[in-house]
This record gives sequence, C-alpha cells and structure tokens, in this order.
Amino acid sequence: MKCGQCGNAGLEPGFIEDAGEHSRGYARWVEGALARGPLGNARLMGRPKWQVDAYRCPGCGHLELFARQQV
Repeated sequence: MKCGQCGNAGLEPGFIEDAGEHSRGYARWVEGALARGPLGNARLMGRPKWQVDAYRCPGCGHLELFARQQV
C-alpha cells in the first residue's frame, strides 16, 4: 500500500486503541449518525459495527484507516 498523502510505499500496520471503560481494546466504526441515549451514551443496539485497522506512513506520519472486518 502507498500513503495517500506523500506516496511513500510500505505503510506500517497497527490499530487505534480504545481504552475507555468496558472497551474491547480496539476502535470500531458504527454505521449511521451518532444518536445518544438518556445517559449520554451512543446508541449501538442493532447497528453494524466494524473493527478499525490503521496504517501509518513511516515517511510523513499520515494515518490511513480501514474498516474491513465486522465485529
């Protein structure tokens, strides 16, 4: 893969950590606009969720994010 900013080849794989309370340890992308419940939490029930994978350019530091795997 090539960097979308500088064109450098060889992006480094990684992930965006979610370290919040009750987190799964990785970030997720949730389909649709953010809707909040009565306690201010995001409403997630019945919505498709995808694991976010990140790739970092060693040249310029740009991050490319992909959501390919449903969780």
